[in-house]
Amino acid sequence: MFSVDKWRDGGKWTNWAGNMISYPGEMCLPRSIEEVASIVKGAREKKKTIRVTGAAHSFSAVAMPEHIALSLHELRGLIHLDKEKQEATLWAGTYLYEIGPLLANHGFALINMGDIQEQTIAGAVSTGTHGTGVTLGSLSSTVMRWGFVDGTGEYREHTRGEDAFSEALHVSLGMLGVLVKVTLKVMPLYSLHYVGTREPLSNGLTTFAADIRCNRHIEWFYFPGCETIQVKRMNAVAPVFQSEWSKRVETLKLQIVENGAFFAVSELCKWRPSLSGTISKLSAASVVEGEKTGISYEIYPSPRSVKFQESEYAIPLTQFEACMEEIHDTFTSGAFNVHFPLECRTTAGEAGFLSPTQGEESAFIAFHMYKGMSEEPYFKWVHTMMKKYNGRPHWGKQNHLSAGYVRELYPNVEEFLALRAQYDPDDVFMTNYLKKLFVH
Repeated sequence: MFSVDKWRDGGKWTNWAGNMISYPGEMCLPRSIEEVASIVKGAREKKKTIRVTGAAHSFSAVAMPEHIALSLHELRGLIHLDKEKQEATLWAGTYLYEIGPLLANHGFALINMGDIQEQTIAGAVSTGTHGTGVTLGSLSSTVMRWGFVDGTGEYREHTRGEDAFSEALHVSLGMLGVLVKVTLKVMPLYSLHYVGTREPLSNGLTTFAADIRCNRHIEWFYFPGCETIQVKRMNAVAPVFQSEWSKRVETLKLQIVENGAFFAVSELCKWRPSLSGTISKLSAASVVEGEKTGISYEIYPSPRSVKFQESEYAIPLTQFEACMEEIHDTFTSGAFNVHFPLECRTTAGEAGFLSPTQGEESAFIAFHMYKGMSEEPYFKWVHTMMKKYNGRPHWGKQNHLSAGYVRELYPNVEEFLALRAQYDPDDVFMTNYLKKLFVH
């Protein structure tokens, strides 16, 4: 979680996973749009780059600062709620875990959320952070209006419409400006009825296509090399508030079982990787089945204190079963020592120029490796395999992208870059990492 106390010029910056480290010369904590504009103008004059670091939850270097690190930590909160339009305007530095209670106080909620809530809304919409649900898009898809300071230091607002700039802003990786305000489409407050089950992989693959149409949210956890999966189903119901006691019990259970116990077995696997298969089978057999109902923001996310590295890919939904069968065959052959379950989710297609879905209903498959264990051979196999399924990596996760390959995957990238050049003519927001992805 972000700490103001550690925010000092020349200090060490690192992401949550600890695999990205830098020492930016300046660290800025603006308290107004005017301060943001001044910082951008100063960077432009000094020919320095800026990265808005968010909550540092990206596993790639997309948020890693080189010269100037800018945090929106002081620009947080609900600015306005239009109940008639069902739109909420927030300061872009607001953390996801703050948004649920803020909206609930007015009888509203986010349409969808991911499984963690530490990110800022600016970082989440800029990288295409998503939850699960084949009829639902990413957080980026709910943005109705963007307020941002461009590379010349000018504050601009843009309303979503059938125009190219909306498609560029949809997922921008912070390359068009510093997002300071965001207006989201929201919906009346609701609860989720959650049912968690342990099921055979073969049954899951057979019923997957129908299951994702019958439930608002479906999430799989596949345990490497095992014939058992954990399936989480969630459906919207009228608002039901959990008691404080039940919330405490649930939090304690998650901390002890899903974080404390899993940390212990992860340390065991780091010490002896050959035990990974055994631990994976033990985890699959230990899946706790149950159900609960609570306000949406209390059910969507789970605490994640066991640190890991992650790579995640979107593939066409029609390719999911075949891809999972290949993944299962690879793990049952003993090719890799992996005990972390794979997380499988779905989303609707989105038309943004840099959306990993490229307009198709998609399945997202996330691959994890415990921090301290060697992920490179595993992730290299993932990257190679995913080419076969037309996979596009989540921009905030580890990937092996190059500028040439980005152009293969994203046919509108040149149009995006032409717009980027208009709004950031002096490359204030173009770091060396982003140049590797977008400059020939």
